[in-house]
Amino acid sequence: MASNSIKSLLVAVLSAVLLTFSYTAKAQHEEHREESKHAETKKEGFNAKEVIFGHIMDGHEFHFFDYNGHPYTLPLPVILYSPQKGLSVFMSSKFEHGHAEVDGYRLVEGKVVPIDASVTVYDFSLTRNVVQMILALIVLCWLMISVAKTYAKGQGVISAPKGKQNLVEVLVGFIRDEVAKPNLGHKANKYLPYLLTVFFFILINNIVGLIPGTANVTGNIAFTAVLGVISFVVILASSNSHYWGHIFNPPGVPGFVKPILVLVEFLSVFIKPFALIIRLFANMVAGHIIIICLISLIFIFAEKMGPGAGWGASPLSIAFTIFIYFIEVLVAFLQAFIFTVLTAVFIGQAFEGEHHTGDPEHEDAVIV
Repeated sequence: MASNSIKSLLVAVLSAVLLTFSYTAKAQHEEHREESKHAETKKEGFNAKEVIFGHIMDGHEFHFFDYNGHPYTLPLPVILYSPQKGLSVFMSSKFEHGHAEVDGYRLVEGKVVPIDASVTVYDFSLTRNVVQMILALIVLCWLMISVAKTYAKGQGVISAPKGKQNLVEVLVGFIRDEVAKPNLGHKANKYLPYLLTVFFFILINNIVGLIPGTANVTGNIAFTAVLGVISFVVILASSNSHYWGHIFNPPGVPGFVKPILVLVEFLSVFIKPFALIIRLFANMVAGHIIIICLISLIFIFAEKMGPGAGWGASPLSIAFTIFIYFIEVLVAFLQAFIFTVLTAVFIGQAFEGEHHTGDPEHEDAVIV
């Protein structure tokens, strides 16, 4: 069975090696048969590393659980295009978890690679991260549209809000009053739609990722990188001459210090979105790894010390897992808030220094 235990960089390196130094098709068939025979004669033990990285990495299926050695999964569409072979569309279940070849392709470490090294392939598959992001987007649109329609009917305007209106109204008011206005001042309403979109999109993906069997989308560096790049573009688009003047010509600084300070300030422009990317990624990955490690202790004790030890470790392991799980629910809200507030702070810094006389709201704005 193909392992999903290697990090993204190692997957890319391994795939490149396979593409460059692969054997002929006949040799790969023979190697596959030998591996199959070896797998049949040797029963593999519990691999915690495979389970952990199999959860936090992307994949071509949703894996729920294994029973009697048989994995129960929800396969996803595989969409491949090769200039030499054309378009190939099939379900990931045809790979038989890495044991089968389909249309000249194999699944190696969760990545689709061609058997023939001379074949170039472009993967447009709907992986579990992509599918879950689409579902999160659908949930976000449905939530906001339904709440807007409820307000249009007068509910929450001339009477008290009900149902999901309560939650949405509290969160929207919180982001507006505690994030946008203190950091963006008179421009708060201009950036509020973006801040709310980022907050709710991250929050929904964080919450959905806590459901067993789902993907940890916000724990994927590609996901957080795209969000960070978008925020970076918004920050640059909000900047003014005063902002860049302070970077390239810091006032009140001795001349011999300016070259060093200019370099530091210029690098900080790129460090800000990088901080957004790494903070969200690291925090969401860490929580999921801790939960899976605690559950894995049951199977590790059972394998190394016998079934009795596994059952004995179960109560403590499950208790800590439940505790960490509730902490992760809090972290889901907290990380969405932190990403949003840091984005607002960085945007506020970009137009810092603008003069608005007679604008008390702007005078009270907090620009960190």
